[in-house]
Amino acid sequence: MVGCALETVHVSKTSARRPAKRPKRSIVPNQKRSTKKTAKRRRKRTGLLAWRVLSLSRWFIGALIAAVVGFVVWAELSGPGDGSALVVELPGEREAAVDALEQAGLLGSPRAFSLYLSLFRPGAKIEAGQHLLVTGLSPRKLISWVSRSAARPSVKVTVPEGWNQFQIARRLEEKGVCTASAFLVAAKTEALRREHGIRGPTLDGYLFPATYGLRRNGSPARVIARLVEELRDRLKAMEAVNGKSFERLRRERDWGEHEILTLASIIEKETANPKERSTIAGVFFNRLDDESFLPRARLQSDPTAGYGCLVLGTRVPSCGKYDKRKVTPEMLRDATNTYNTYRHAGLPPGPIANPGEAAIEAVLEPADTPYYYFVASRDGQHVFSRTLAEHEAAIDQAR
Repeated sequence: MVGCALETVHVSKTSARRPAKRPKRSIVPNQKRSTKKTAKRRRKRTGLLAWRVLSLSRWFIGALIAAVVGFVVWAELSGPGDGSALVVELPGEREAAVDALEQAGLLGSPRAFSLYLSLFRPGAKIEAGQHLLVTGLSPRKLISWVSRSAARPSVKVTVPEGWNQFQIARRLEEKGVCTASAFLVAAKTEALRREHGIRGPTLDGYLFPATYGLRRNGSPARVIARLVEELRDRLKAMEAVNGKSFERLRRERDWGEHEILTLASIIEKETANPKERSTIAGVFFNRLDDESFLPRARLQSDPTAGYGCLVLGTRVPSCGKYDKRKVTPEMLRDATNTYNTYRHAGLPPGPIANPGEAAIEAVLEPADTPYYYFVASRDGQHVFSRTLAEHEAAIDQAR
């Protein structure tokens, strides 16, 4: 057998086939300079863009600040007009209200006013209704007036003792608080009287005479609430001191706040002399209580008939010629006047004026007097009489 010799081949590890390595990239000096220039250009463009953005931002912020400052300055400038008073009826919707203000001649630039209102006073709500304004108000002040904000100026208003709602209404208009007509309309509102617990057919008797700080262009309802609140505070203080008198009137006569104010208002209109008030109160209680006094339980007070003509007007035939200064015999004979205490027994339907504390105290503590009559003398005082004959003699003397 012929044997075959096998040739053994030894392969070295180092000679095994490997993937070829990529040659390292060679960067020549020119290429290095080109890369640096490209990066430098990129940084330059980025810096230029950032500078432009910053410049634009600064310009925008500056323009915005200038616009804001300009609006603030503009809002303080006086509007058109010379400060004269005028009445404007405003709707509650903003655009319509701005139109009404423009038509009234209160706006120099309605568009600027609307923009200022939207940007700087978005929460300001224009109150619908009648507004007593003045021309020449700056936009900022005008907004505070028509929105009736606390920024409005206030004025001192004095309500004298014995005034009625008509006199108070005129005083409020003179002081720029509200128009007389708007006040009287509010005073006639039954819902408002019911809200304040007022039993009488008018607000008189409940608008306490005092000096008040009231806002210009005020809401009549809020003004009324302020005066009624003052009355209730005074009555509460008086009852804390003189509670027995209040209780006596409740127990013996079933009188409350309404009856006390009604009689106090009559006393207030009969005399301005503080020394006579308790005596006149005693006279009226004598007329109410003494069965021998005729006509029975008639207070026979001239001011009550006069007040009836004020509030009832043409519904009372005898009131046609009433000049608000003199009560005529024809008025005293007219039974259609429900306030006429010559024809109707007891108290009238409600107070005829707004009494002060002294007149109220006279009702609480009337004088124990024998008199049933009184008449004003020439010196402004009153002459008091026990009998009708004495009274008639006093009348002749006064004449």
